[in-house]
Amino acid sequence: MATKHIATWANKLKYSDLPQDVIQSASRSFYNWVGCTIGGSDHPATAIAYNSLSPLFGPPQSSLLGRKGVKIDAQHAALINGIASHVHDYDDTHLGTIVHPTGPVASALLAVAEWKGGFSGKEFLLALIVGIEVECKLGLAVWPEHYDVGWHITSTTGSIGAAVAVSKLLGSSVEQTSHALGVAATQVIGLREMFGSHTKSFHPGRAAQSGLIAAVLAQGGYTSSETAIEAKRGWANVVGATKSSIAESLEKWLGMDNQGLGLASINGGRWEILRNSFKPYPCGIVIHPVIDGCSQLHRDIAEFGLEVADIKEVKAKVHPLVLELTGKRKPKDGLEGKFSVFHGGTIGLIFGKGTPGQYETEVVRDPAVLKMRDKIECEADATIATDETKIVLTMVDGKVLEKHVKHAVGSIEVPMDDQMLRQKFEDQCAAVLGGETGSASTKCWNVGDVSDIAEIARLA
Repeated sequence: MATKHIATWANKLKYSDLPQDVIQSASRSFYNWVGCTIGGSDHPATAIAYNSLSPLFGPPQSSLLGRKGVKIDAQHAALINGIASHVHDYDDTHLGTIVHPTGPVASALLAVAEWKGGFSGKEFLLALIVGIEVECKLGLAVWPEHYDVGWHITSTTGSIGAAVAVSKLLGSSVEQTSHALGVAATQVIGLREMFGSHTKSFHPGRAAQSGLIAAVLAQGGYTSSETAIEAKRGWANVVGATKSSIAESLEKWLGMDNQGLGLASINGGRWEILRNSFKPYPCGIVIHPVIDGCSQLHRDIAEFGLEVADIKEVKAKVHPLVLELTGKRKPKDGLEGKFSVFHGGTIGLIFGKGTPGQYETEVVRDPAVLKMRDKIECEADATIATDETKIVLTMVDGKVLEKHVKHAVGSIEVPMDDQMLRQKFEDQCAAVLGGETGSASTKCWNVGDVSDIAEIARLA
C-alpha cells in the first residue's frame, strides 16, 4: 500500500525528527530556488505566461517573485513562479534521478503559505522536505526506464511531491493526503520532446499548480483511488510501464518498514535531500564537466600567452548520456543552447565561464561562437562518468593542451560551497532587486528563523 504508506509517513514526520544536515540542505535548496525564480522572472517565457494568462487570474492571494507588489491567485502564482524557477535550467538537481526537486514543491508551498498565512519558516521547511523526499523516492522507483522512454521526471514526480507538501503544510489527515496523492498522480505531465522550448519550464510550473489543486481538493473532501501509486493502472505501473518489478522497486525506495533506502525518519531510511546538488551553470547538468574543462583550458591558454582564436580542434570524451540529452550541434536560440554540449564547450573556451548571459540568443548566434562550436567534437565513452570528461585541445601551431575533469563543480564530490551559492543568488537577483538584493539574500538564507514565511514572498 504505497499510497497509504506515503501519506502516513508525511503526516507523522515532525520537525524534531529532522537531522541538522537535512534542515541545512532544505534551507540551501530553498535559497537557491528563490534566486533562480527571481532570476527567471523577466525571461520571455515567464512574461508570455504572465501576460497571456492574466485575464484568468483570480483574487490577489500570492506574490510573484521578481515582481514586487504583484499578487495573483495562489494556483496561478504557483504556475508562474514554477516556470520562472526552471526557465534558465539553473535550479537544483537530485543526481540519482535528474529530478529538479525544489521547483514544483516550493512554488506550490510558497503560494499556499502566503495565501493562508501564519506559517513559520520551520513549518515551511518541514513541508518542503516532505515533498522533496516523496518526489525523489518516486523518481528512484521508476528510474531510469521512465526517463528513457521520454517522460520529464521533474514534473511527473513533482506534482505528487507538491501535493504531499501542501497537504503537510495545511495539516491534512492521512486520508486526505492519500486522496491528494491520487488527484496529483492523475495529472501526470511532462514530455522530454519539449526540451529546448518554453514548454520545458511549463512542466514544473504546471506540476506545482496541479499539486496545489490536488491538496486543496482533497482537504475539501474530494476523493481519488486509495491505491493511486501502486495499483495495476496506477501511477507507477503506467509511467513505469517499461520497468520490470515495479512493486519491488516501490518497496525498495519507499521502504515500508523505514529501513535501508526507504523514506527516512528517526527509525532509519535515507534522506534524498542530502543528495541534492546545485548548478554552477544554467544548462543541462551533464554539460557541466565540459564547461568546467573548457573554462580551465581558457585560463591555460591565457597563461601560456596563446590566443583562443588559434584553436584548431577540441576533442572531448563524455558519458553517452551527454550526447543523448545535449547533442544539439546547431542550437538556434538560448533555450536550445542549454541542450548543446558544443555551445557549452564554446562558451567555456571563449569566455572562461557559463552564466545566463552566455545563454542569451545573441550569444548563441554570434559568428565567433559559431566558428568555435564547429571546432568541437564529442565522443561517447561508456567508461567516462556522468560528471567527468577528458578533453584534448590542439592549437594551429600543433601545441596540445589536455584537461581531465574527474568531478565537475556542483557534483556530490565537488559541491558548490555556501559562498558560491550566495554569489549565484546575488548575481541572478541584482538586476531585479537592485539595492535590496543583500537583505533578500540574508532573509532567504535564514528561512528557518522567519516567523511568517510570507515575509519572504513580499521581499522579492
